[in-house]
Amino acid sequence: MGQFAHDEVVPFGDSQLEKKAQVAQMFDKIAFRYDFLNRFLSGGSDIVWRKKAIKELGKTNPKLILDVATGTGDVAIMTWKQLRPEKIIGVDISKGMLDLGKKKIKDLGLSHAIELQQGDSEHLQFTDGHFDAISVAFGVRNFENLVKGLKEMHRVLKPGGNLVVLEFSKPRQIGFKGIYDLYMTHIAPVLVQLFSSNKQAYQYLNKSVQAFPEGQDFLNIMHEAGFTQTYLKKLSLGICTIYCGTKSASANH
Repeated sequence: MGQFAHDEVVPFGDSQLEKKAQVAQMFDKIAFRYDFLNRFLSGGSDIVWRKKAIKELGKTNPKLILDVATGTGDVAIMTWKQLRPEKIIGVDISKGMLDLGKKKIKDLGLSHAIELQQGDSEHLQFTDGHFDAISVAFGVRNFENLVKGLKEMHRVLKPGGNLVVLEFSKPRQIGFKGIYDLYMTHIAPVLVQLFSSNKQAYQYLNKSVQAFPEGQDFLNIMHEAGFTQTYLKKLSLGICTIYCGTKSASANH
């Protein structure tokens, strides 16, 4: 697998499948509840986080955008509403999530602007330098090989294009950290079980957040993958972080 601790965190410990296959299987199972659980567990904050990430994405006025780990298309839809690019392509490994996303997009009359495809973030089926900007919301934790996934996104990004990653992180403030840990470890699992029988999916979420190389460590990994001008913005006292990076205008691939 990959070289970081979170690369080894899998949804189903007793499965012989590789991480990306397990992640696809897990999201297929929880797809119908995914949007609701996001809103519920974050108290609606996830919408605010996404809007702030999209604002960073819009700084270069991108016309063609790739949304990696698009899930049910939430970020793709919000991006179109907020930035009005010419086209957004969303890719995800889970067919179950994509099927829901395609229905949402069709119902909104946005099929002309947003196209969802099944695909592997570590093997993107696009030519070099294809996109003006790339977004990933709560997806990089699920990569089987983090550096490989980031290098692939760097490859398909145009020189001068930007990547915006939105990901969970762990708050550092002593008092708030205690409340957060209590919520993540004891309260949220009980809430999840009220609405979903898939407790393993939540346990995976928590473990992968705990193991993820966040903050400056993640910016260093972005540098390793070729990104420059990297910076981060912490949201909600550090529960979530936006990471941004640019593909150098002189980069060939």
